[in-house]
Amino acid sequence: MKSVLLVISIAAAFAIAGTRNFDGEKVYRVRLRNEKQVGFIKYLARIVQLDFWHPDSAHKIVAQMDVDFRVGADQCQFTETLLEQQDMQYTILFQNVQEGIEKQFDGGRRFTGRRYSYSYTTYNSWDKISAWTAKIAKRLPKLVSRIQIGSTFEDRPMYLLKVGKQDNIKKAIFLDCGIHAREWISPAFCQWFVKEATETYGKDKTMTKLLDSLTYYVLPVFNIDGYVYTWDKDRFWRKNRSNNSNSECIGTDLNRNFDNQWGTIDNDNDPCSEIYPGPAAESEVETKAVTAFIRDNLHSIKAYLSFHSYSQLLLYPYSYTYDPAPNHKILDKIAENAVKALSSLYYTKYKYGPIASTIYPCSGTSVDWAYDEGMKYAFVFELRDKGYYGFLLPETLIKPTCKETMLAVKNISSFILG
Repeated sequence: MKSVLLVISIAAAFAIAGTRNFDGEKVYRVRLRNEKQVGFIKYLARIVQLDFWHPDSAHKIVAQMDVDFRVGADQCQFTETLLEQQDMQYTILFQNVQEGIEKQFDGGRRFTGRRYSYSYTTYNSWDKISAWTAKIAKRLPKLVSRIQIGSTFEDRPMYLLKVGKQDNIKKAIFLDCGIHAREWISPAFCQWFVKEATETYGKDKTMTKLLDSLTYYVLPVFNIDGYVYTWDKDRFWRKNRSNNSNSECIGTDLNRNFDNQWGTIDNDNDPCSEIYPGPAAESEVETKAVTAFIRDNLHSIKAYLSFHSYSQLLLYPYSYTYDPAPNHKILDKIAENAVKALSSLYYTKYKYGPIASTIYPCSGTSVDWAYDEGMKYAFVFELRDKGYYGFLLPETLIKPTCKETMLAVKNISSFILG
């Protein structure tokens, strides 16, 4: 019987991984020592189709940076030969990407005979997440309500969960997860946050006080169409799924589409680019839905938290300039304390600091937009890990990642509550 269930589990993993097969593809890490090597990697990106995992594009590459990128099976040998000719040392993070995808589903899924039951320690499809939002709001009406704030390009409803004691107008914190489709640990955290907050209400003094005094607006999956696509077609899809005029390439990077210094960094007008900011600021229906909701609730929303992966960083504005934010010292202190809280559980090491100088400059981001709209406590989490698993963080690491991140969010929330 166990062998039968194992076969079923493996088959399910293959189905979930999507129709595109990554067998034989590899992920490389190269430490760039000087400008000559930077120039070579940019050249390599022009002759070989590289999927940059870190940083997110060739534009962001600088000396003394670790660069992670995925290469197709038919280009691996060629890539390795060129790297060796340039005397560039590299590490292979994934010898076979398809195996990494399959190993991601290692969380001991509970098989019911017909389907897997809902679990916060596994990755869940959008259909299951959508159904969960309805069920938890129905089950806990005094703590959770569900709001549809819009629809995606492919006409999927965008659901927001309002979490907190549903009795009055209070300070609020907005959480977005899954703005980049392939970063699955991000939506997993938003689900965990709602579970943990509601289950510990009345038991944990800090969480009880927070839910009594604050409202959390939780967007479990920002980029729903892209997330669905990572399950059905291409595990490493990043953008949304909107059409682009005069191009066969699909999608806009939603985290470059906000009306805040839009298009001023990178200025990548190629719709085929992974960081394509769209034809105009707030051109995407998903971006419009989020910004409209926030503008309607600016009187109460005091903080904005955005969850990404990977790198183990806690970042704050600005991303479009190296100039410090007006309340830089406060943001830095909040980040320092949040990282201490996070690290106290498993000793996970996080760096913190302004986005531009800590990771790389970019523009049109959700957090910069939120900050300049008046939410003076705006932060980006880059969750686990540092690249060993990258976007393929195994399910066994969902729980520890979420538990430690929860400590940081509670720490930031307590500061905002005052």
